[in-house]
Amino acid sequence: MGIKVKDIKCAMNKIAPEVLKEDFDNVGLMVGDEEQEVSKVLLALDCTKRVIEEAKDNGCDMIITHHPLIFRKPNKIVKSDLLGSKIIELIKNDISLYSSHTNLDSVENGINDTIVKMLGFTSCEIIEESRINGFNNAGLGRIVRLEKETDIKEIISLIKKNLNVKNLRVVEGVNTVKTLAIINGSGQDFISEAVKLGADCIITGDTTYHFASDYKELGVNIIDAGHFNTEWLVFLETMKPLKENFKDIEFIDSKVSNDPYTFF
Repeated sequence: MGIKVKDIKCAMNKIAPEVLKEDFDNVGLMVGDEEQEVSKVLLALDCTKRVIEEAKDNGCDMIITHHPLIFRKPNKIVKSDLLGSKIIELIKNDISLYSSHTNLDSVENGINDTIVKMLGFTSCEIIEESRINGFNNAGLGRIVRLEKETDIKEIISLIKKNLNVKNLRVVEGVNTVKTLAIINGSGQDFISEAVKLGADCIITGDTTYHFASDYKELGVNIIDAGHFNTEWLVFLETMKPLKENFKDIEFIDSKVSNDPYTFF
């Protein structure tokens, strides 16, 4: 008997239990049939139309993404609507879609922990701890306390090298830093709490002008490496245990899962 969607769903739920998702989030099997057999899985950050075409071209039975395609309950599913067209295309081609989002961010050894390790740091402090019983080591954001003060330019170089980042934005509050807050994706909402915990350098994405301006005046550095750059390679790293669990399945890393921003 072959491996089915429900088997992969079960394995994903062990890697990042769905119960750990934030209240606003939507995770799990978005589209598909739990009884469908799976031989090829495409890994992507987002379920874009190009990603769906890539799955079709490669004969994939399933797509696993970090960001959920269905974030809020749709009031219609029609081909003329972007979301509807994607859902219809997935169903027509028998492609199941599973998403693991904030639960994968916060779980122990998930995206938050993995980005810390990929940057060469260690952390035992969580900015916002999970309130779910039995998951004391889960939560969003990580604090890294450096052994010595480090030039902000060294941190920037490290991020560029280890996350393969070509362009990033920097709010330079002070020249040297001692405590880092690392929040993958869109972490602006956690900056205030991170600063209360002593962070003088925030590594995240999706920061806005007035936030940046205020924290620069307060002497806090912000390294905005972008939402995509702080998640894509890290997401692939967190999927390695899934690949180990299903060695008979072919896993394909998307070639068209790209940052929507273009830098000139």
